[in-house]
Amino acid sequence: MPQKHFNLIKTYNAARAGELYTPHGTVPTPVFMPVGSQATVKTITPREIKDIGFNMVLANTYHLYLRPGIDVIEKMGGLHRFMAWDGAMLTDSGGYQVFSLAPLCKISDNGVTFRSHIDGSEHFLTPELAIHYQESLGADVIMVLDECTAYGDNQEKVRKAMDRTHRWAERCFKAQKRKDRVLYAIVQGGMFPELRKQSAEYLTALDFPGYAIGGLSVGEPKETTFAMVEATSALLPVEKPRYLMGVGSPEDIVESVARGIDIFDSALPTRVARNGALFTGKGRINIRKAAYRQMDDPLDPACDCSTCRTFSAAYLSHLFRSDELLGLRLATVHNLRFIANLMGKIRSSILDGTFSTFRDDFLSNYKTTDEKTRVEQKEKWLRGREKEG
Repeated sequence: MPQKHFNLIKTYNAARAGELYTPHGTVPTPVFMPVGSQATVKTITPREIKDIGFNMVLANTYHLYLRPGIDVIEKMGGLHRFMAWDGAMLTDSGGYQVFSLAPLCKISDNGVTFRSHIDGSEHFLTPELAIHYQESLGADVIMVLDECTAYGDNQEKVRKAMDRTHRWAERCFKAQKRKDRVLYAIVQGGMFPELRKQSAEYLTALDFPGYAIGGLSVGEPKETTFAMVEATSALLPVEKPRYLMGVGSPEDIVESVARGIDIFDSALPTRVARNGALFTGKGRINIRKAAYRQMDDPLDPACDCSTCRTFSAAYLSHLFRSDELLGLRLATVHNLRFIANLMGKIRSSILDGTFSTFRDDFLSNYKTTDEKTRVEQKEKWLRGREKEG
């Protein structure tokens, strides 16, 4: 492990600004990681990711294990070289994908047997293998294997999964061989505060260099998400980074930073971009709507992304209405630049002591999707992922 992985520079109430130190560079926090599940952030190049303003990405061990194979990437010199990315990288363990994409899986204390969502072939994943695969990929930050639960699962089921997650975390800790990389534990416990407390206490006693909060943003109401984030974050070591897995809506990022989170990842900004949903300071808009067909101005005049500096909203609307692939690229560039700018503004406001004002101003101007529609969209997306299996 690097001599020092995280430095907390300043706090503003619970909000934090710091730095992550990795073998591939220093990463200012709070930080958002674009998701490159299959060694690519869909539609754009690694150079574009850097130019947009990101220096850390997430890759998916499950997908890379199935295709092209961990051995192939290792022979190519590791994942950084394979995908031509010279910045920091975090890989997940593959646990969430095993459970969400492969409904025909069998879980035991030894590990999980699952069928590939690609060809139906059977595979077996253990905590030790999850660490071995991630170390072979060469990521800067790697994750323990955990057992995920669904929103609505009863307390006993969540407790059993949590206990297994704890046992697996210890096995992952012992299995780690590359000490130049850091391993994060994942706090579970569903929507039960007492279980979240037990999980945080158990895992922090093992002294991991970083901690993630898993099992949230799986269809629960936002107030439940924020309550679990606030309660869990307060139980984690002040001097170590806190990673909220799978959260990427602009308003959720702002609210979660206010509750002490340092690291985020989500496919949401790029996924909704490919569906024509674009972020602006006033909220998310649908570029296919008639209002944009003859709009000669940029989509967002306040945005400095290459899309808004070069093209009109009318042109973007035309691309999406015509199913042109360029529209997907331009929308992705815009949404990611919006998130990069947001992270920069959040960090600056923490450092200069104005985060509360920034938070209030942002949330008062940013129109969010109503809760019922948001939950329905999330459930539809989760069902779609399950059908891929």
